[in-house]
Formats: sequence, structure tokens, C-alpha cells
Amino acid sequence: MSAKYIGGILFEGGLDKGSYLNNLPVIKHLKQAESIKFSADVTFFVGENGTGKSTLLEAIAVAYGFNAEGGSKNFTFSTHATHSELHEHILVAKRGYPKDGFFLRAESLYNVATNIDDMDKEASFDPFVIDSYGGVSLHNQSHGESFLSIVQNRFFGNGLYILDEPEAALSPMKLLTLMAEINELVKNGSQFIIATHSPILMAFPGAEILEFSADGIKNVSYKDTQHYRITKSFLENPEKMLKFLLNDIDI
Repeated sequence: MSAKYIGGILFEGGLDKGSYLNNLPVIKHLKQAESIKFSADVTFFVGENGTGKSTLLEAIAVAYGFNAEGGSKNFTFSTHATHSELHEHILVAKRGYPKDGFFLRAESLYNVATNIDDMDKEASFDPFVIDSYGGVSLHNQSHGESFLSIVQNRFFGNGLYILDEPEAALSPMKLLTLMAEINELVKNGSQFIIATHSPILMAFPGAEILEFSADGIKNVSYKDTQHYRITKSFLENPEKMLKFLLNDIDI
């Protein structure tokens, strides 16, 4: 299995010395290794908060041509420009030309939903833009429902889909639904790059898992991820772990 549309990224350097990006583990690794290669149709970025997963994911999306706050390449709105300049310092290795694409961020989904409603109010589209998203305003659905509605209605296949922390919007059951949708889209010629903390989602068969840490970025197996090991330990004996965490050492 090999990545269909993005084979990896190359760090070209040039960051200002005073940039906060220089302190991120992902940047320190890129300065040493220069490139990251993707070898599967589904690649997960995993690791602790602050390691640079979402920062790199965002940079890849913007460098590829997506709007920083999310959407397809046709979305050009900007609510508040908070994305980093990292996209200006990486080279995306393109392997093919997807017919579809979307950058879906749980944190800025509200902004995407608002922009869709605004486009339908301000222009005489026929059909309406929202018709490509299920026909019901995303604002009239829950966070999780609207997130899944985009995947199920707007992701057409043969596409490049970049997702940032979908578990922030989805319940465990809906994460399983998302996995089924990803599976069908991969069968239909798609590639996914996903930043996640979800041990459920990263169990997707055949996925490549890149773990970000202070020591760099490495390819790991599912059961070797910190997320799997901590979740497994907790679920096997929650009482013992809670006593330890709550400073009751009588375990």
C-alpha cells in the first residue's frame, strides 16, 4: 500500500530564529531528518499535546491549497488568521491529482458552517451549497452530527482528506461510523491524513501511525502507542489508576 496523493513533506528551512515553531519537537525533528514520508492511504499523527501534530497537519493542508480554517479549496473565508507560517517552509510531495479534497477541523467547524450559510444567503446558487452537505444547515445539527454530515455527504471519493482531531466532535460510536466511512472512501481511491488522540480511530486496519514526541517522529504499531497502552491500563483497572492519580497510595 502507498499514499495516493501526498507521499510526504520536505522541510526547506528558513524559519526566523525567534519563531515559536523552533521550540516544537516536530520542527526539531524536521531540521534533523528533513523529510517525513507517508506510506499508506491512511496516516495518523499521534502524540502528546504540544508536540506539533496539528501545526504540521495545518501546514500540509495550507501548503496543498486548502483554507486554514477548513473546507475545500474553494473556501477562502478567514475568521481570524491564527495559522503559523510553517506552510511557507515545507514542500509537499504530490503523487497524483485528487478529484476531491477537504480539510476538516473539529475546532473550526462552526466557522465552516457559518460560511456555507452565508454563501447560500448572498448568492443565487442552484443547487444551494448546503445541498452538498446533506441539505440541512450544519448549525441546525449537533457538533458531531454536522461533522459526520460533511464526511457522509460532501466527501465524494477519489479525494485527499485531512482531518484534525475528529474525536473532539464524535462519540465512540460515531468514531466507529467514521471508520466505516473512511474505509469506503479509501476503497474509492482516497487518502487520509489525520491528527488524533483516539485509540479507537487509530486502530484502522493498515494505517500508518506516526508518533510525535520530544525524541522525534517514529513509525509505531497500534499497540505500541502511548494512547493504546494508557487506555488499556485504565480500562483494565480503573479503580487502581484512580487511587494512584488521586494520591491515595494504598493500592
